[in-house]
Amino acid sequence: MIYITGDIHGAANIGRRLNMRNFPQQKKLGKQDYVLIAGDFGLIWNLDNEDRFWLKWLDRIKSFTTLFIDGNHENFDLLERFPQEKWNGGMVHRINDSVLHLTRGQVFELQGLRLFTFGGAASHDRAFRKEGLSWWARELPSESEYAEGLRNLERCNWQVDAVVTHTCSRSALEWVHERSGTEVEPDAMHDYFQQIEDRLTYHGWWFGHYHAEAELPGRRRLIHENIMKLGGTPPEGPIRNP
Repeated sequence: MIYITGDIHGAANIGRRLNMRNFPQQKKLGKQDYVLIAGDFGLIWNLDNEDRFWLKWLDRIKSFTTLFIDGNHENFDLLERFPQEKWNGGMVHRINDSVLHLTRGQVFELQGLRLFTFGGAASHDRAFRKEGLSWWARELPSESEYAEGLRNLERCNWQVDAVVTHTCSRSALEWVHERSGTEVEPDAMHDYFQQIEDRLTYHGWWFGHYHAEAELPGRRRLIHENIMKLGGTPPEGPIRNP
């Protein structure tokens, strides 16, 4: 089984989000099952005693394996110090035995599903943050990461089962704007994801970042606190774009 949820933002929410009452399905999961966090994981922030406690809790107490993509609220200086390895077809940072960071622009094969992952986003509260303490320029992708994503999609003939990103395409952002009043300026990431969305064959696209729950046209899903099963082909079949 693969489950997905949205932004955690570290120690403040991890215990509540993934406790047995809010996520009873975990009783039937093992370490071969996954919970995937769609960015703003936040437990590689200071690596102080609190961070280390929750990382150990995920590794030793929780029955499942935790996967996450990076959001914009991550300490990239610390995150990028963890060892990198190839895992199920894509590159990861291994945090511990059962917590892994899925890096940008990768395609993973998990339980018969093909997942494309791409973290990062622009911080809308940048003016209130300090570089190197609460904000890192690495929140936005490099040109090499953009290119890596396109190369990996080309290798799989532009066909995946699920896409997991932190932010979204330009068209998805416009949809969110219209219904929430959120004022977020589109940037290069939205254009990049629009390029992919217009070409890719996929069954579902999941993203976080906007702290809301919504079903968008085109089998796109904005997710925050819900924990939902990821996988399977909808009865009507995948989205196929020219």
